[in-house]
Formats: sequence, C-alpha cells, structure tokens
Amino acid sequence: MEPVQPILIAALFPGLHEELIALLRGLSSDDWGKPTVAGAWTVQDVAAHLLDVQLRRLSAQRDGARLPPPDPPLAGYADIVALINRLNAEWVEVARRFSSRVLTDWLDLAGRQLGELMATLDPFAPAMISVAWAGEETSLLWFDMARELTELWHHQQQIRDAVNAPPLTARKWLHPVLDTLLRALPHTYRDVNANEGTCVMVEITGEAGGEWTLVREEAAWSLYAGASGEPVCRVVLDQDTAWRRMTKGLTEEQALARMEIVGDRALGEPVAKMLSVMA
Repeated sequence: MEPVQPILIAALFPGLHEELIALLRGLSSDDWGKPTVAGAWTVQDVAAHLLDVQLRRLSAQRDGARLPPPDPPLAGYADIVALINRLNAEWVEVARRFSSRVLTDWLDLAGRQLGELMATLDPFAPAMISVAWAGEETSLLWFDMARELTELWHHQQQIRDAVNAPPLTARKWLHPVLDTLLRALPHTYRDVNANEGTCVMVEITGEAGGEWTLVREEAAWSLYAGASGEPVCRVVLDQDTAWRRMTKGLTEEQALARMEIVGDRALGEPVAKMLSVMA
C-alpha cells in the first residue's frame, strides 16, 4: 500500500470532448429524445446539462464571473444540493427550446475552450469550490479538475447507454474516473467505528480496475492505493457496478447484490452507500 496520489488529468479533456462531439453528431433525431438513467432527462437534456457545466466553469474559472449570492444564504450541504438541483433544472428547461444542432455546436465550442483552460491551470493551486462529496471544505485544483472529468465522463456514458453506443470504459478513461470517485470512501465511512489499524480493502475488477484500502488511523479513515495483507474485510465489485453506483446509476440494494463481501460484512456494506456526486 501507499498513500493515494494527486490525479493529474488535464490532458484527457480534449480527447473526451472529441468523443462526445463525434457521438452527438452521429445521433438520429429519435436518439435525442431517448430516456436516460438521469431521472426524467432525455439524451437532449443530458447534453444540455453538459453544456451548462462547461459554460459555468469557463465563466467562473476563466472569466471571474460569479453567481449572485443565494437568498436565503446556504446553511449546509442540503442547501448546496438544492441550489445545484435548481440551477440544473432551470437550464435544462430553457435548453429544450434549442435544436440538437445548436446544442452540439455550442458544446463543441465550449468543450474546446474548456480543454484549453484546463491545460493552463496549476493543479496544486486552491480550487474555487471544494469537492464536498468527499467531505472536503477546501480542495486543490487537481481534485476539482478530476471531479469535473468524472462529471463529463459519466454523463457522456449515460448518453452512450441510452443510444447503445460503445462505452468509454478503456483504462485510459475509466481508471482515473474510478480513482477520483473512490476518494469519497473515507467520508462515506466517517461514522463507521473500528479499531486502530483496521483495514477494509476494495477491489474493482476489469481493465480499468485496481485495489484500494481504507485504514482506520487516529479516529478517522485514510485511503491508500494497493492491497492490505490482512484486511478484516474485502469488497469485490466489477468496474461497471462501481462507477454506476457512485454516480447514482444503481441503488444501494442493487449494488450490494452485485458485490462480493469477504470477511466482516458490516464493515464492507458501507461501500454500497458511497456516492461521488452531490446528492
């Protein structure tokens, strides 16, 4: 085992963008109206959300634009989630007025500019917004950038699922996504008590998978890359189950049914609770 390291993925944004635009330009008119796993959102709605994500990032990170302060002020995590959900819903509703061609052309422009922006950022500078789903009150930019990649990747994957397009699950794409999403593990286990030195190992199978270990240290949980020689519990799940559960594509019960838990089951089950999105 070794401590988990920063995830430096700025170079992946242009290629991920190219995959998205090629996918969207190949869709039929019927494809744009197909349902996705993202609640009531269609393919067009998910594409519109991706545009919103990128425009907001460019406006805030590159251009210094800020949203007006919320009224009433945010009082906690639930208020933040409610604000994000409201902003997302408002944009998607408006974007239903646009054609698929307009959305794709705007996405092409925004995505290219986002890739250019990411290449200029210092990954070890402070992020404007913390990665709250990992329990952080402040974050470095590398984590915020990696979180942004997971957002763009998993929504594109939702579109691919909906239209039966080939998935982007090669190790190049999915391993950094999984590595990022798993940074929510210590926060997920924050209320789980165990003896000092207790290890819970998570093994994700498949080309993009790997091994990670949670260790109880000084009344908190720390995440390590690699396998522990003596875990009290080993949780095994395939890469498809892992990313879908962590992005709300599977329920906790569905994820548990697809996992293998060896050893102390009570210490393994919280893995199925983990969400690496704001929810």
